[in-house]
Amino acid sequence: MGSNRTKLAWMSPKRVPSRRLTDRIPFLGDHVDALSALWDLPAEGAESDRAVLLAHGAGAPMDTPLLEWAAQSLAEAGVPVLRFLYPYTERARREERRLPPDRAPVLLASHRAAAQVLRGRFPDARWIFGGKSMGGRMSSMLAAEGDALHALFFLGYPLHPAGKPERERSEHFGAIELPALFLQGDRDALCELPLLESALQRFSGDAHLHVVRGADHGFDVRKRDGRTPDDVRQELRTELLAWLDRALPPG
Repeated sequence: MGSNRTKLAWMSPKRVPSRRLTDRIPFLGDHVDALSALWDLPAEGAESDRAVLLAHGAGAPMDTPLLEWAAQSLAEAGVPVLRFLYPYTERARREERRLPPDRAPVLLASHRAAAQVLRGRFPDARWIFGGKSMGGRMSSMLAAEGDALHALFFLGYPLHPAGKPERERSEHFGAIELPALFLQGDRDALCELPLLESALQRFSGDAHLHVVRGADHGFDVRKRDGRTPDDVRQELRTELLAWLDRALPPG
């Protein structure tokens, strides 16, 4: 990591009360019959006509500091959030070892199972899919396939493998006709910004790109860039909530 690198202290002071509940999502897969899940909900009695399904990245589960912060920030703004583990992460946690990600069909099937739970709990809401890295890519693939949702946001879209910009992962962008927010660091090794800007020209929906100065794929920043973890945390929160209110104004 290096001594000049500062990890983000994501958890922020609460704006309004929120609640966190555990859940299990039925899913029959490879040595898995259910997926662990977390709900971050607004205060008891609060109503919302928007709800978020938030998916984790390939190497980090649903309760990483970044996703903890994102879920809490949305819940404190009155938007309920469901997080879940993909099957390979469920197995890895149970077996106490690292496992490679499932193949795309399994990831998408489990993602759909989680989406069904979100829709079942908030049937009248407008559904937003968000995700970190791989979880964001799976969200975008479901949107391209026509799954029922209303908007997308990405916490670091993995446009290509690190060091391999020729292997671009945007072939499905033209099939997405939804508003979308791309939050990207300008040091993201998995997303060369000129390539993303070009790919977004093919995006069929209203895509908004916000570049976070000095941030890498995990939104970590370096002291030498003159930015603090709180600077980045506040910037991300402000951009995410402002975009959400523009794309899907609260009813």
